[in-house]
Amino acid sequence: MSNPQNPWLQTAQQLQQSALQYWGQLLQASPSAATPVPGAAPNATPFAAPFAAPFAPAGGVDLSEMLSKVAGHPVQIEPTRLLQIQSDYLKDLAQLWSQGLQVKPPQDKRFAAPAWSSNPLSAYAAAAYQLNARTLMALADAVQADAKTRARIQFAVLQWIEASAPSNFLAFNAEAQQKALETQGESLSKGIQNLLHDLEQGHVSMTDESAFEVGKNVATTEGQVVFENELFQLIQYKPLTAKVHQRPFLLVPPCINKYYILDLQPGNSLVRYAVEQGMSTFVVSWCNPDAALAHKTWDDYIEAAIIKAIEVVREITRAEQINALGFCVGGTMLGTALAVLAARGEKPVASATFLTAFLDFTDTGVLDVFIDENFVRLREQQFAQGGLLPGRDLATTFSFLRPTDLVWNYVVGNYLKGETPPPFDLLYWNSDSTNLPGPYYAWYLRHTYLQNELCKPNALTVCGQPVDLGRIDIPVYIYGSREDHIVPIGGAYASTQHLPGPKRFVMGASGHIAGVINPASKGKRSHWVGSTEHFPPRLDDWLASATERPGSWWTDWAEWLKGHAGELVAAPKGYGSRKYKAIEPAPGRYVKVKA
Repeated sequence: MSNPQNPWLQTAQQLQQSALQYWGQLLQASPSAATPVPGAAPNATPFAAPFAAPFAPAGGVDLSEMLSKVAGHPVQIEPTRLLQIQSDYLKDLAQLWSQGLQVKPPQDKRFAAPAWSSNPLSAYAAAAYQLNARTLMALADAVQADAKTRARIQFAVLQWIEASAPSNFLAFNAEAQQKALETQGESLSKGIQNLLHDLEQGHVSMTDESAFEVGKNVATTEGQVVFENELFQLIQYKPLTAKVHQRPFLLVPPCINKYYILDLQPGNSLVRYAVEQGMSTFVVSWCNPDAALAHKTWDDYIEAAIIKAIEVVREITRAEQINALGFCVGGTMLGTALAVLAARGEKPVASATFLTAFLDFTDTGVLDVFIDENFVRLREQQFAQGGLLPGRDLATTFSFLRPTDLVWNYVVGNYLKGETPPPFDLLYWNSDSTNLPGPYYAWYLRHTYLQNELCKPNALTVCGQPVDLGRIDIPVYIYGSREDHIVPIGGAYASTQHLPGPKRFVMGASGHIAGVINPASKGKRSHWVGSTEHFPPRLDDWLASATERPGSWWTDWAEWLKGHAGELVAAPKGYGSRKYKAIEPAPGRYVKVKA
């Protein structure tokens, strides 16, 4: 969700880049309050960056001024806390200096290789970096400001810290230096080739993308496209059982990504798992928008995609009702569509599953740092006459939510060590980004993240109908991932407070994707189940009486879904119907269009 016109974010990005050139000038105390520190580097180059001191008087830069630029308005640090942070820093720095050549790198996977311990310069760089990072975060935490402003400052400081790690610089990365010597420079040559390749493709390679092809070794579950319009294709899958449940099943993935996160390979495909459970399974495959769709709105997606897909599945299967699943933004859209249908007096969906999805945007986690009135208004102005949000913008934003794991890890491996990341289907999908229509995106930002109106009865009108989640009186299965940084577990749980029908809430281990794509056959991780009758407002109160179970939540969900899927009947022998004929084999054309 980055936006070069957003004042605070623009400043943060500029300062993040500057950190690589003059770490010693970042987040410094005013000259009157600062204490000179031995070893400070007033005009630090990138290679001296890890040694520079946060309190060194470099160029008269004022700490409050620097933090105010990030916040977008004046902020201060309480003087007593500032003096304490300075005192702690000086004490720890003196202790670091006293260790001399015996200093050891900190316990951090970035500095875990033996080469870091055997190289005194690199070991000291890592230890000094950890001290500076700890001090900078303490300064950010000490800012006298409201919670949102403090979170923004903390986020920006985190970006500076991660960008400035000595592991990111060949001059200090002992492991990369050792590899360069062992390969007689071949690793550096390969690193330059990798850099040129990634510059050409427009993003950092997280996996060997040449190892995958959509329809060949990802998105391979057998099926046919049985309907398409300008927004989506509808895929019907071939049954894998002699009998299927009478009530069909529709999966709605997020339109900010491609659907095959739900169908990577046979061993980790939620689509295939549903088919194996005897579900007559359909999935929405979104169109990757181009200029022809640049004016599409949230209402268009609800009416012409979600509601239309429900209608087509019912017509093909001749079912009065279907079961539906929405993942991430797909769940938000599914909930909106169900509320619209309920307002019309229609109930075509018998049960709904919401996977890591927001219906209540009170707790949006770190993404909240991006959203304020100015940011949203700028986006509305930008897309007032239509336009596209490039998929790469969203992908970059999500990567920088976890910069060490999703950005700098690959910068170091690809460019400093000259490595090719191993094939990994999930990361291949992650790099296969999609665009979004600007008007859709701007509406979504304002009415969900900023104003949180979806969960407020009748606060929104969508497709001509007042939206009230309280009208969705059907059984629901709500899943949240414990370490999710995109839909925090509290945000997923909040849906229990707004949906009036019978509910089952389950918490799984891991994050937004790995928690969801956790095949039952692997027996990995665990999940928590609890009361289906009592859902207190606070997640912690529900968890207090929940039970941890080993393995994937998939088995729990499959048992629940079968209870709402109707009796078993003979599996259909063909695809579509007289009205909806098969168009092309799965995965179809739409999913193969690159952003």
